[in-house]
Amino acid sequence: MKRFVLFLLLGAALSSVAQKQEISLQQAVLGQWREFRPQTLNGFSWRPGTTEYSYIRQDSMAIADAKKPASVSFFVLNDLNSILKDANLDEVKWINPKWATKDLLQVNTPSAIAFVDYNTRKVVSKFKVEENAENESFNADNSLMAYTVENNLYVADNNGNVTAVTTDTNKGIVNGQSVHRNEFGIDGGIFWSPNGKLLAFYSMDESMVTDYPLVDITTRIATAVNIKYPMAGMKSHEVKVKIFNPSNKSIVELKTGEPKEQYLTNVQWNAKGDKVYIAVLNREQNHMKFNCYDATSGDLLSTLFEETDEQYVEPLNPPIFLADNSGRFIWQSRRDGWNHLYLYDESGKLISQLTKGNWEVTKVNSVDSQKGVVYFTATKESPLDRDLYSVSIKKGVVTRLTKGLGTHYSIVSPDYKYFMDFYSTISIPNEVKLYSTKGKVVNELISAKNPYADYNVSLPKLLTLKANDGTELYGRIITPTNFDSTKKYPVIVYVYGGPHSQLVTNSWMGGCRLWECYFANQGYIMFTLDNRGTSNRGADFEQIVHRQLGTQEIADQLVGVDYLKSLPYIDTTRMGVHGWSFGGFMTISLMLRTPDIFKVGVAGGPVTDWKYYEVMYGERYMDTPQENPDGYKTADLKQYVTNLKGKLLMIQDDMDKTVMPQNSLTLIHEFVKNGVQVDFFMYPQHDHNVIGKDRVHLIDKILRYFNDYL
Repeated sequence: MKRFVLFLLLGAALSSVAQKQEISLQQAVLGQWREFRPQTLNGFSWRPGTTEYSYIRQDSMAIADAKKPASVSFFVLNDLNSILKDANLDEVKWINPKWATKDLLQVNTPSAIAFVDYNTRKVVSKFKVEENAENESFNADNSLMAYTVENNLYVADNNGNVTAVTTDTNKGIVNGQSVHRNEFGIDGGIFWSPNGKLLAFYSMDESMVTDYPLVDITTRIATAVNIKYPMAGMKSHEVKVKIFNPSNKSIVELKTGEPKEQYLTNVQWNAKGDKVYIAVLNREQNHMKFNCYDATSGDLLSTLFEETDEQYVEPLNPPIFLADNSGRFIWQSRRDGWNHLYLYDESGKLISQLTKGNWEVTKVNSVDSQKGVVYFTATKESPLDRDLYSVSIKKGVVTRLTKGLGTHYSIVSPDYKYFMDFYSTISIPNEVKLYSTKGKVVNELISAKNPYADYNVSLPKLLTLKANDGTELYGRIITPTNFDSTKKYPVIVYVYGGPHSQLVTNSWMGGCRLWECYFANQGYIMFTLDNRGTSNRGADFEQIVHRQLGTQEIADQLVGVDYLKSLPYIDTTRMGVHGWSFGGFMTISLMLRTPDIFKVGVAGGPVTDWKYYEVMYGERYMDTPQENPDGYKTADLKQYVTNLKGKLLMIQDDMDKTVMPQNSLTLIHEFVKNGVQVDFFMYPQHDHNVIGKDRVHLIDKILRYFNDYL
C-alpha cells in the first residue's frame, strides 16, 4: 500500500514538473523583447581606441577586455547618479551611457547631455537640452552640439552659448531634419565634418506641397492637424544642402542645380573635411549622379560617376572613405544586379569591384584602412542567413569569418583584431562569442536557453517552395503545440510582401512575432511567405513588381496557398489572411482579386490606391499615375469591391502619417456604393500601427475576428 501511494505521489510530481504554462495575450504581444528576450549582452559597445568592451547588466555597466575576458569592472548606477548630482544635473533611472571617446561617456539626463570622464568619474562638460529639442548631434571633439527645435537648426557650445543657424518663420521650410520622407537610407539631416569644424545640413522647402488634414480629437472641438504629404504624380518638396561654419557663422549653399525636384541622398564628407559628396537622383529615380562639391564655395567640382536603370536606382548608403588620406572610397551598388562593394579613387575612377556573385552585401561593418581590409555582412551562404566576411582591398579575396548557418550580427573592435558575434538560428536563441578577425573563437560568453522552455509555445519551421518558373520562395509555418496531423485546422496567412522587407530568416523565431505562436495555440496554422518584390534576393527578384504592384506578389502568395492545400491537415474552406501597411494592401488584394480562396481577411493601415501614396516610394515602384495609368488602375482596389465573398475587417489609425486614412475611407465608400458589407475599426490617436499597451487591444481585435468568422 505504501509503495502504491509512493508511486502516486511520484507520478503527480512528475506531472507537475512536465506541465507547461500558457502565455497570456499580453505576454504574447508585449513580452517578446522584454520577458522572453533571450539572454544577451545588452547595450554592447566597444570602447574606442581599446580592446575593451562594455555592456549593461542590471544597474551597472560592465567593462571587460578582449585580451583578459575574465576580468570585469563595473560602473554602477548609484555612482553615476552621484557624479551627476555633484554637477547639479538630474539623476537617471537606468544606466545606459555610450562611449563618446576612449575616456568620455555620453549620458543623457532629462534636462541635459553630460560627458563623464570614465577615469576621473567627473562631468567634464554638459549641454542643456532645450524644450522640444530634437536630433541632437555632436561634432568630433564634443565641443559643439547641433540640434533642432521645430523647423530651425541651432548649435550650442559647452559654455552655454547658442547660435541660431536658421531663423525661418515659414514652417514649410524645415532645417536639419530628415528629408524625402526617410527614403534612400536617409535617417537624419545633420552632418558634421570629420574634424568637427563645419556642419552640413538639409534644408527642405515643402511649403508648396499640398496640406493633408488629420484630425486631433483631444481638443474640445476637434482640430485639423495639417501635414505635408506629396502624393504620387503631384508637386514634391525641394531640398538643399547647406554648410554652416561655426567659427564665423557663415552659411554656404551647395550648388546642386536644377531641376529643384530631385533627391539629394547619401550625404558624406571626405576624410579631410573640405569636400561634400552627394548622390543626386532625378525624380524619375532612374538616373543617379555621384557629385563632389567644394565645402567652402559650394561649387560643383565634378560628377565622379553615374548610374542608370530601366526600373529604378536606389542609392541607400553613403560612400565610406578610407582613413589613409588616399581619397579612395567604397561604394555600394546593385549595378550588376546584386548589392556589392566597389572601390573608387577620388577622381571617380573605378579601381576594382571588391565583391561579386549572386548574393548581397547587407552591411559594411568596418574598414581597416591601414591593412586594407573591409569587414562586411552578406547573404553569401543563403538569403536566409547572415555571415561576417572580410575582403582584401588589394587582392579581392573574400573570407568567411563566422561559423554555422544562421544569422550573425557582428561588431568589429576598434583595432580590427576582434569581433563580438551574436548568433541565432531557427532553433538557437542566442550565442555570443568573441572572435579574432582571423575567424577563431577567443571566448564563448553566452549560450542562451530557450526562454519559452517552461511555456506552451510552438516555434516556427522554415520551408522552401518553388514558383512555376522554378524561383525559390522561402516561408515559415507554425503549428499548435498539441498538433494532431489527423485533424483539420484553419490557416492564417500573415503577409507583408513589399519592398525593403524580409519576414522569413534563419534566426531565432524565424522572424515571427510571439503573438503568431499564440494564435497557433488557439487552433490555427500560421503561415508566411516572402514573395518576389521583397528584399535581399537581388534586383531581378525585387524589381519584377515594377509598375504592377500586387500582381506578381499575389501569384507568389498563391504558391504558398497551393502548398497549404496540399497538406492533409489544412481545412481549405477556412483560410484567412492578415497584414499591415503593404501587407494590408496585399490582404485586401487577395480577398478581392482571388475571392474564392480566403474566407476571412484583416487588413491594417492598407494602401488601397497607389495614387494616394507618397512620391518617393510610390513613383519608384509605380512611376507616376500619368505615366502608368494601367498599372495604377490594376492596383486600385476600388474596382474589385463587388468580388468580395468573405468577411473583411479594415483597421486604420486616425493619425496615420504614412498611409493616409483616405485610402481606407475611399475604399469603404466604394463598398457602400455597391451595397457590399465590410467591417471597419479605427484606432484614435495612433500613427502607422498601434503601439504600447493599446497593441494588446489590436491583436485581441484581430484574433476575435478570426475566431468569430474563420
